[in-house]
Amino acid sequence: MNQNTPNKLGTEKISRLLFQLALPAITAQIINMLYNIVDRIYIGHITEIGTLALTGVGVCFPIIILISAFSCLIGMGGAPQASIRMGEQNMNEAERILGNCFAALIILAVTLTAAFLIGGRTLLQLFGASSDTLPYAIEYLNIYVIGTIFVMISLGLNSFISAQGFAKISMFTVVIGAVINIVLDPILIFGLHMGVRGAALATIISQCISAVWVLKFLTGKKTTLKIHISNMKISKGILMPVLALGLSPFIMQSTESLLSICFNTSLQKYGGDLAVGSMTILTSIMQILSLPLSGLTQGAQPIISYNFGAGNKERVKQAFRLLFISCVAFATLYWLLNMAAPGLLVGVFASDQELKDMASWALRIYLATGFMMGIQMACQQTFVAIGQAKISLFLALLRKIILLIPLIYILPNFFADKVFAVFLAEPISDFIAASTTFTLFQRRFNKMLNKREALLEKQ
Repeated sequence: MNQNTPNKLGTEKISRLLFQLALPAITAQIINMLYNIVDRIYIGHITEIGTLALTGVGVCFPIIILISAFSCLIGMGGAPQASIRMGEQNMNEAERILGNCFAALIILAVTLTAAFLIGGRTLLQLFGASSDTLPYAIEYLNIYVIGTIFVMISLGLNSFISAQGFAKISMFTVVIGAVINIVLDPILIFGLHMGVRGAALATIISQCISAVWVLKFLTGKKTTLKIHISNMKISKGILMPVLALGLSPFIMQSTESLLSICFNTSLQKYGGDLAVGSMTILTSIMQILSLPLSGLTQGAQPIISYNFGAGNKERVKQAFRLLFISCVAFATLYWLLNMAAPGLLVGVFASDQELKDMASWALRIYLATGFMMGIQMACQQTFVAIGQAKISLFLALLRKIILLIPLIYILPNFFADKVFAVFLAEPISDFIAASTTFTLFQRRFNKMLNKREALLEKQ
C-alpha cells in the first residue's frame, strides 16, 4: 500500500485488500502477544521465586491494561474518524483529528504517570497483592509506569498508520519493539540478575524505540496524514466525537483492568496465590485468542470506514462478511485446540506442577465458549468502524460490566466449589454477550448503511 492507498481502499478487490491489510496486522498482534507475555514466560521460570514473581506481575495487569485502554480511547476513536474523512476526501479535517489525538495522548500520559507513581502501592494492595507478592509487583510497576508516554504514543498513533492502509509500517511498529524486548529480557532478567525489574526495563526501552518509529513515520514524506504542530491545539469539536467513538474500545480494555481486579480478589479469597497465578496464565492464553482477532478487525477497519464514508454500501458488506467468516473460523480452531489439550499452552508459562495442574483444569472452564469470541469481535468492531458510538458502547458494557463482573460475585453463592464458580462466570457472560451482539447487528447493520447512502444522495 502506498500514497494512493485511499483510492485502493475504494477500488481494489475486497479479499485481496483485506489480506494485504490484515496479514501484517495479525502478524503485529501475534508479535505483540509475545511482547506482552514474554516477560511472564521468563519471570515464571526464575529459580525459586518464579511462581510468586509471576503472580506479583499479574497483579500489575490492571494498571498495564488501563494505560493501553487510554491509548485505545484516543487511537481507536480517532483513526476511524480520520478514515471516514479520507473517504469523504476531506484530508485537512483528517489531519486535524490526528493532531488533536497526538496532543491528547501526551496530556493523558503525563497525568497517568504521576497518578500511578504516587498511588501504585495502594492500588496493588487493592488489586489482590499479598504480602509475599507485593514486593515483586512494586518492583515491576515503578519502572513500567515511567515509560507510559512511550506506550501511549506507540499504541495510540499506530492506529493512524493502519487507518491509512500502511499495514506493513504499522506491523513494524510492533515488530521492532517486540524483538528488542525479547532480546533484552533474558539479558536483564538473568544476565544482569535484575529479575522483574529487568523485565519492566526491557519493556519500556522497546516501547520507547517503537514510539520513535511511529513519530518518524507520521512526520515523514511517505505518510498520507501528517502530524503538524498547528493541528495540536485541542478543539472540542474534534476531540469530543473521537472520545465518543473511542469510549467503546476504551471500556473493552479498561474493564479488563477492573475485571482483573475482580478475578484476582475473588480468587485470592477462595483459592489463594495459586488461583491468582492460574488466572495470570489464563489471561495470557486468552490474549492468544483476542489479539489475532483484533488484528483481523484492524485490517478490515480502514476498508469498512473508508467505503462507509464514500457511501459504497456493497463494499462495506463484502468486507464485513469476509471479516466475520475469518474471525469465527480462527476462534473455533483455537477453542478446539484448548479443549483437546489444555496443558499445551499452560506449560509454556509455568514450571511448577501444582500451578500447571490447576491452570489446565481452569482453562477448560474459562474458555468453554471461546468459539463465540469471533462473532463478538467481528460485529462489535464493525459498529466502531462505521462510527456507531452508542451501540458500540452498550455492547462493551454488556459483556463485562453488566454480565461478567456481577457473575464473579453471584455464582460462588450457588456452588460448593467457589473457585470453579468464579471461572464459570467468563463463559456464561461470553455466550450471552455474543448472542446479543449478533442479534443487534442483524437488525441494525443494513439500516445504517441505507441511512448513510440516503444522506450522501441529499448532499
